[in-house]
Amino acid sequence: MKKYNISVIKGDGIGPEIVDEAIKVLDAVSGACDFTLDYEEYLMGGIAIDETGVPLPPETVPGVLASDACLFGSIGGEKWDDLPRELRPETGLLKLREELGVYANLRPAIVYDELVNASTLKPEVIQGCDIMVVRELIGGIYFGQPRANDGQKAYNTMVYTKDEIIRIGKQAFEFAMKRDKRVCSVDKANVLEVSQLWRDTMNELSKDYPAVELTHMYVDNAAMQLVRNPKQFDVIVTGNIFGDILSDTASMVVGSIGLLPSASSGDKTAVYEPIHGSAPDIAGQGIANPIATIESAAMMLRYSLGEEKAADMITNAIKNVLKDGYRTKDLAEFDAKEVLTTTEMGDVIANYINK
Repeated sequence: MKKYNISVIKGDGIGPEIVDEAIKVLDAVSGACDFTLDYEEYLMGGIAIDETGVPLPPETVPGVLASDACLFGSIGGEKWDDLPRELRPETGLLKLREELGVYANLRPAIVYDELVNASTLKPEVIQGCDIMVVRELIGGIYFGQPRANDGQKAYNTMVYTKDEIIRIGKQAFEFAMKRDKRVCSVDKANVLEVSQLWRDTMNELSKDYPAVELTHMYVDNAAMQLVRNPKQFDVIVTGNIFGDILSDTASMVVGSIGLLPSASSGDKTAVYEPIHGSAPDIAGQGIANPIATIESAAMMLRYSLGEEKAADMITNAIKNVLKDGYRTKDLAEFDAKEVLTTTEMGDVIANYINK
């Protein structure tokens, strides 16, 4: 029987609740598909600050690197917002990404037929929408040097090398080959030299993928087009800051940020997490939606462990649960037959797998 080692970072706020439900579903599907998962928990974020004094304890990175994949909850909250920048939870997250070399952030945005009315957009605009946003994650303006703020003047530096653009571009083209064979590269090449290099490099790289149609779009237009006609997109590839904004835009096209998973991958251990935050205002109330974290676990099975059947079982279970009218509180107004707690939603999805 195959055995996989999974590192777990539950984090802050609703993180522990939603990760527990994902583990519950993973245990159900691993039993059904004849493999085992061994979990090792590590600290990061606000809880790590409270317990160790730093947002990323020294044992966390090597622990994650020694695992086959990392299941991640969410970090941060107002409690730690006034700390110096180097001690904030988000600084620990950026350092973790850098240490793992997870340069590609994969964010699918899929509209479930059962929740087509959850979006603020008209059903005919979004029904059938299936987008993959491929965001460069460890370069660009979030990591560029120099950077400073002296109270009178502040600046950041946006930097990309050609090699960094090629490696994220390859990820996008490879995903497109498995989908509808269309890549839209988003930049701001009309005003930014960095974006000019980005566009030139994507054009060069596209010659290696003649079956894939490559188009380009300025980021401001891309934001508008995501709202106007999201179904025109298949794979979107873009830099760190543009991807940060556009992937959240895509999430609200779908209708709920509580539904969408993500993967952060590179050449080492990949990290799988929901795209929503730690939501400390609802932590401990049992109303958080665990579906995004459970879908993240399905991505982990598919992309890191190669367990396609198990991943499909989770995805199908979620679709059936939604089809049968089960909702958490955030989706209660959308054709809910029964509103469930966080734990109950995990139970129902696991039971559908066991059926």
